[in-house]
Amino acid sequence: MTIIQKVNTRKTTMGHSQADKAQSRERILRQAADAVRDTGLESVSVGKLMRSVDMTHGGFYNHFGSRSELLAQALERALVEGARTANAGMKPGDAPRSYETRVKGYVSRAHRDSRTSGCAIVALASDVSRADPASRAVMSVHLDDFVAQLATAMDRHDEGDAMLAVSAMVGAVLLARVQTDPKKSDALLKSVRDRLLALNHNAPA
Repeated sequence: MTIIQKVNTRKTTMGHSQADKAQSRERILRQAADAVRDTGLESVSVGKLMRSVDMTHGGFYNHFGSRSELLAQALERALVEGARTANAGMKPGDAPRSYETRVKGYVSRAHRDSRTSGCAIVALASDVSRADPASRAVMSVHLDDFVAQLATAMDRHDEGDAMLAVSAMVGAVLLARVQTDPKKSDALLKSVRDRLLALNHNAPA
């Protein structure tokens, strides 16, 4: 084998190794994001996670510096996927969704019943409030974006009203999931939804 052939073979092997490493990292991260959405941040065990993707516990540190780093990145993915679900059906160039459309879609039975595929802020805010700064920083960015988008959609573009609306939207879905009586759960959603819609309609000119 010539020197050039040896170099090319080494490059090919290195390329495959890097690609394999990237695929393994993606498998770990995807599984972690699913686990975070299903059972919360604290439920994620590195050992159990690595077994679920047929890898060794020690191999984890070839991809992530710490469990904290993994959780922050898994949380980011869960939040992005939740936002993508909320915007399903929208195409490039479509007008932004109205305030009314956002509220009706968010404070709804469908969202209440989509525990593992709905907004990750609802599913994980309680966990993240007790998490380390890295995870809180990740969700803070998405929360700020949520408020900004809602403020833009409101008639007055009022950030204070948007903060109130986001708090009510997240709280309503969370409490509706807690409520064991379906009629009371539906009533809670309807009451909050109606008042949030009135908040925008009754805004001073």
